[in-house]
Amino acid sequence: MRSTRLKFVTVVGARPQFIKAAVLSQAIRRQHDEVLVHTGQHYDPEMSAVFFDGMGLPPPTVQLACGSGTHAEQTAAMLVSLERVLAAERPDWVVVFGDTNSTLAGALAAAKLHLPVAHIEAGLRSFNRAMPEEINRVLVDHVSQALLCPSQTAVDNLAAEGIRTGVHLIGDVMADAFMAAAENARQASRVLEDLKVRAGQFVLATVHRAENTDVPDRLRAILTGLTALDEPVVFPVHPRTRKALDDLGYVPPPHMKLIAPLGYGDMARLVSTSRLVMTDSGGLQKEAYWAGVPCVTLRDETEWIETVESGWNVLVGADASRIVAAASHVKRPASRPTLYGAPGAGHRSVAILERAIT
Repeated sequence: MRSTRLKFVTVVGARPQFIKAAVLSQAIRRQHDEVLVHTGQHYDPEMSAVFFDGMGLPPPTVQLACGSGTHAEQTAAMLVSLERVLAAERPDWVVVFGDTNSTLAGALAAAKLHLPVAHIEAGLRSFNRAMPEEINRVLVDHVSQALLCPSQTAVDNLAAEGIRTGVHLIGDVMADAFMAAAENARQASRVLEDLKVRAGQFVLATVHRAENTDVPDRLRAILTGLTALDEPVVFPVHPRTRKALDDLGYVPPPHMKLIAPLGYGDMARLVSTSRLVMTDSGGLQKEAYWAGVPCVTLRDETEWIETVESGWNVLVGADASRIVAAASHVKRPASRPTLYGAPGAGHRSVAILERAIT
């Protein structure tokens, strides 16, 4: 008779995954055992340690320190290390999040060892196969046994690919994390005072995706648009983006506040109090929506199409004139329907995985 106490191996490696794992780990550890594996994909302390400290995420059980490299080099290094961990642990579930190289490596290593994979944020599609993240999403979904979807659109995407078994609509695990962080940051965060900006009177901007940072013409166009804005722009700079800015020789004007990456509480405070969010981040698109702040997405497509359909998000790509126009004309829609489910997605996920095994 199988014990009801299960063993989970949770694989994380990048900033958004730390946020999601903080919610899920709390739910897992109420009754089960978890081995938390950090691949080291985001190894900079500004992108990693600050999140473990600020989110209450347990310290990693295993640190792989795979580091950077090409997609092939990074994924291969993770596969070799993760295979050893999973072969030794033989968990009931291997949990992966989102669409990074860590996600792909965790899912492939588990599949080769015939271990069941649970994919949090299954079913997302941009329908742009030029994005490395899109390849990762598709491959992971097709080797997963539990596909935990944040939206009905994601469920429909999987059905269109013939995936109907093991699919569950659970909502978004990030919703709980963001709302709690935003509430706590109202009192605890002094980021507005430190940056000398006023609530509702600045734009929050982030750029980190390879499609923007690794293509100088796209990055230059985005910077041209942000530079042309006539209001403060707070720009937390990802390490990859910092290098790209240095390569361009970019010198920010006075209204552009380029700062180091922030902890989750301070970032939640900035999202919640900004006039407008401009980003190529999937997570920030949702967080802006939950905060009731309009978003301008610096990409040509988005997986979070519901935010666009509801009027809270607009796609402008890497076009300076469209960036400026959007910043000038964007308005808060009259209504904001509930997207991505009710609170408690982490607990719903664990309950589904319990039933699937026991």
